Amino acid sequence: MNLLGRDFLRELDFTKEELLGLLDLAAALKAERRAGSELQRLSGKRIALLFEKTSTRTRISFEVAAAEQGATTTYLDPQSSQLGHKESAADTARVLSRLFDAIEYRGSSQMIVDTLAEYADVPVYNGLTDDWHPTQMLADFLTMRECAGQDFTKISYAYLGDARNNMGNSLLVTGAILGCDVRIVAPKALWPDEGVQAAAHERASESGGRILLTENPDEGLAGVDAVHTDVWVSMGEPSDVWAERIALLRPYRVDTAMMKRSGRDDTVFMHCLPAFHDDQTAVGQKVAAEFGLTGGVEVTHEVFESPASVVFDQAENRMHTIKAVLVATLAGE
Repeated sequence: MNLLGRDFLRELDFTKEELLGLLDLAAALKAERRAGSELQRLSGKRIALLFEKTSTRTRISFEVAAAEQGATTTYLDPQSSQLGHKESAADTARVLSRLFDAIEYRGSSQMIVDTLAEYADVPVYNGLTDDWHPTQMLADFLTMRECAGQDFTKISYAYLGDARNNMGNSLLVTGAILGCDVRIVAPKALWPDEGVQAAAHERASESGGRILLTENPDEGLAGVDAVHTDVWVSMGEPSDVWAERIALLRPYRVDTAMMKRSGRDDTVFMHCLPAFHDDQTAVGQKVAAEFGLTGGVEVTHEVFESPASVVFDQAENRMHTIKAVLVATLAGE
């Protein structure tokens, strides 16, 4: 694996061997850290963190990963940069390239992160766009490998919920690249678009992966190692969208009965977070009050806090896998 100087924009840009190499590197760096023997490979490197969307895990994972490897970070939010206001993505990329060794972007538009990569002279990383979430995928697949074994061709998982978003796209495509048994379980209106499906089928034909898109949870969850979900709604969406989305997705809520549909006692629950699993958030309170969906939205509190839940392992693995991306692209390991 030689990823020195490479961008990390979407999973489709990488081969199976390259993704496996990043996961192996992440596992090695995680073991080094736990053993107290971590070597600093990025001393003197400077990384710009360009955020148009708020974040907890992505920001702290980049900051901690960089710091532990000897690099420094500069955080730029919409109030502290001119991107999209007075300066184009192309100009921003050229300015930041003169001062930094790498650029991370988190926002809505895949076109912006692609433009940053086109005009930057340094690696550019996608921390999240509406289309793809590649850093989350490395964390998810490292977590699944830790739970279910090293051979991805023997790992099966289901994603329940709104699959038109970055998580649905990325889980479908990444699993196809790695040869997994991938199930998208959602109303057909909320499946990934046909272009994403076609790309996934093409990669699955190369890797031996299996792909199933179904509206039937019994079919989709049978025998899976892991059940994934994500939020159904966001606070910025109008109330009529909430009503329509919740009506569509109620049958796909991950509760104890849904988990039992796998037919296994060792199926794990996964979520990229944040999760609306109780009434301690504004969204949880709103959905409970307006739609009578108590005890959680996309996942119940009972499942979220159960022994099956590995969501905080996922959250930790964001840092280890992002560290691997930094080391691979900036130090060439």
